[in-house]
Amino acid sequence: MAWNEPGNGQRDPWSKNRQGGSKSPLDGLLKNLKSGLGKFGQGPGSLLTGVVVLLLVGLLLSSYTIIDARQVGVVLRFGQYSRTLPPGFHFKLPQPVEAVTKVEATRVRSVNDTVSMLTRDENIITVDFTVQYQVDDARKYLFSLNDSDGSIQAAAEAAVRGVIGNSDMDQILSAAGANLVSEAQQTLQKTLDGYDSGLRVTEVSFQNVSPPKDVKDAFDDVNKAREDKQSIENGALAYANKVVPVARGDAAAIAQQADGYKAERIATAQGDTARFDQLLKEYKAAPEVTRRRLYIETMEQVMADNAKVIDTTGGRNIINLPYGREPVSDMGTVNAVAPTATDTPASDAKTNGSQP
Repeated sequence: MAWNEPGNGQRDPWSKNRQGGSKSPLDGLLKNLKSGLGKFGQGPGSLLTGVVVLLLVGLLLSSYTIIDARQVGVVLRFGQYSRTLPPGFHFKLPQPVEAVTKVEATRVRSVNDTVSMLTRDENIITVDFTVQYQVDDARKYLFSLNDSDGSIQAAAEAAVRGVIGNSDMDQILSAAGANLVSEAQQTLQKTLDGYDSGLRVTEVSFQNVSPPKDVKDAFDDVNKAREDKQSIENGALAYANKVVPVARGDAAAIAQQADGYKAERIATAQGDTARFDQLLKEYKAAPEVTRRRLYIETMEQVMADNAKVIDTTGGRNIINLPYGREPVSDMGTVNAVAPTATDTPASDAKTNGSQP
């Protein structure tokens, strides 16, 4: 039979030593605890026990927090900012005293939009832009903005409109458009800093910048003309780069030739001056002889390239015709020049360029 079968209580193996009404101290402690709190599930004592246990468990579970590596934790004490927790395991006061709001600080968020706007030269242009940003200050991000995406989209549109509105269409569509993107990013970041948004703009990009569809054909013609202009300018620059160095070289050569000719003329003039000074001395020493010599030298220079020979001796000298010259058809008729009283005597006259 089972030991707890109804009947004789002596069959209980745990009550063999309790004969005669003796009880252990443990039984008395359990009995007192049971009487104070009541049997579990019965009476008001059991409800109080459950509430206390649940409170203790809730306080224990809410006394710590774990922040991921990509997050930061903002601790609010009774709804007011207390501190910012870095990634890791942290203890805190249990709820509702302190609550932790986790913010993904390393995640790159983005917004994009397509807007049509007016340029400075009153042309309409359509811009597709994208803005990428991150949370730089979790406290400002939570308490300064109600809708971060909506706020940054509105601020980005205002920044892009401001930059496009201050630029001409040719500037926007040319290589200078990259500078406009940088300017738009700086303007947007300045606006967000003024809002204390706690956001940091990492990149602003223009995916598509084009005129409206209604004027696209005309705009394509303008672009083609601009490309032709650029091609012609590049060809002109290439030609200039080819011709200018040659012209500079020619100019340098001409300048050097001019310097050489100048030096030559100066040296010649100085030599003529020195020779004239010597002739003057000789003329002062012997005027008649010097005058006769000058006459003969002058006639030699004048008649050196003449094909005709002038005989002033009356035929008393042998005339040697110049070699290599064309024959003179009228050699039979020789012009004779009669010397004057001051001229050189016939016996001293030069013939065919010979010295006296």
